[in-house]
Amino acid sequence: MVAGKRLSRAEQDAKLEALHQQLAEAVSGLVSGEDWKRALEFAARFRARSFNNTMLIYAQHAKAYVEGRVPEPYPTYVAGYKAWKSLGHSPKPGGYQIYAPVRARFASFSPSDPDSWRRLGRYEKPESGEVVRRKVVGVRPTYVWDVSLTEGDAVPERPTPQLLRGEAPAGLWDGLAAQVQMRGFTLTRVPDAPSIGGANGVTDYLTHTVSVRTDMDPAAQVKTLAHELGHVMLHGPDNTDAAMHRGIAEVEAESVALMIGAAHDLDTSDYTVPYVSTWASSVRDKSPVDVVKETAERVRKASVEILDALGTDQVSDGDPPGLDREALAAGHRSGTAEPQMKDRTNEPSRPEAVAL
Repeated sequence: MVAGKRLSRAEQDAKLEALHQQLAEAVSGLVSGEDWKRALEFAARFRARSFNNTMLIYAQHAKAYVEGRVPEPYPTYVAGYKAWKSLGHSPKPGGYQIYAPVRARFASFSPSDPDSWRRLGRYEKPESGEVVRRKVVGVRPTYVWDVSLTEGDAVPERPTPQLLRGEAPAGLWDGLAAQVQMRGFTLTRVPDAPSIGGANGVTDYLTHTVSVRTDMDPAAQVKTLAHELGHVMLHGPDNTDAAMHRGIAEVEAESVALMIGAAHDLDTSDYTVPYVSTWASSVRDKSPVDVVKETAERVRKASVEILDALGTDQVSDGDPPGLDREALAAGHRSGTAEPQMKDRTNEPSRPEAVAL
């Protein structure tokens, strides 16, 4: 891939179709196999990117490893061309194709009216008094590289939590508890399982309480609290989908707990997620592949929101140490660099507010 080379519409459409096919095959493998936990553990270490892009990186790196092009079966740090160049690294031929959002500017005199927005041309300026926002209008193919596919100085390893079995990372319980309480729930610690009907933890939406039993080791307690926080964030009584598909609600809560645990290098071997095909086939009028993609992205977004609010030591999110995304994005807006924004390919259609 030559940096800066523009693709024709036909070339871009062909590359997008190939990406769609590759993603569908990767997710189909999750539906028919037992790799959901492994996929989420991988996604926890590349949580700066959408689940779709994570799966594309996973599949392409695995192929590169089989072909002998990379030395390790899993990538470590992944970034785009301009991002690596800003860190003094030169990408080699053979990067991984993923989706990048295509954004456009929209202007309106009445921003509260959804029908009032008009799309601005590339160099068109808004009229005086108009509010300008950006929104995602599509996707395009782009390339990223694992550090092993670049040339440059060694990238420093980010320190990771060092835990004995059964230990909980410092500050994790308090950080999760604060987020439960911030969302209007009272956290209660109960002495044993019989106190809450035999469960490890319970979220009660009527009384706005979260209960966690304390006769477990600290790691199990924080895992349970992360699970219940997943319920608090994703499965309130106003969520009709969660009420109709209780199995998926449990999958999402346990998967949030798994991603939180994996991001803190906790042992996740005893996290229990049902076999994928069981819950992925439970939603009418949706294919299991679509259910898996939608579920995984909800889990990832909730997990990233939780992790970003914590002050704990966490494993890398997949970005190379020292990468300044905001500076790269600012450089792009001024015409000096390519954007390396976090992937938001599933963003809502409402325009995003941006500074003029």
